[in-house]
Amino acid sequence: QVQLVESGGGLVQAGGSLRLSCAASVRTFSSYVMAWFRQAPGKEGEFVAGISGNGGLLYHADSVKGRFTISRDNAKNTVYLQMNSLKSEDTAVYYCGAATDWLVVATHREYRYWGQGTQVTVSS
Repeated sequence: QVQLVESGGGLVQAGGSLRLSCAASVRTFSSYVMAWFRQAPGKEGEFVAGISGNGGLLYHADSVKGRFTISRDNAKNTVYLQMNSLKSEDTAVYYCGAATDWLVVATHREYRYWGQGTQVTVSS
């Protein structure tokens, strides 16, 4: 069983930055692929970024590439999403998920464990 708790969301002006955190309560954190997804009102969930268990592989969606960076600290059982140059279209609830297969990192249904989400609102 993996429990995930996100934090760090909030209200920020366009062009600003936020850093999201996702703390996991599991002994084998480094064995999990971790990712961030987001869902805006009235829209389908969207993959944002993923990172392999040892942090050696990263994958960012085109919509955030160059602005967002995913990272992890396995000693702290935590994955991060640094979000810079935020835009109004980044407004969404952001969720972190844990999966076991890097090959399907961007596939929502492959994630067995999810956090409760954290709201990010970007004002223009």
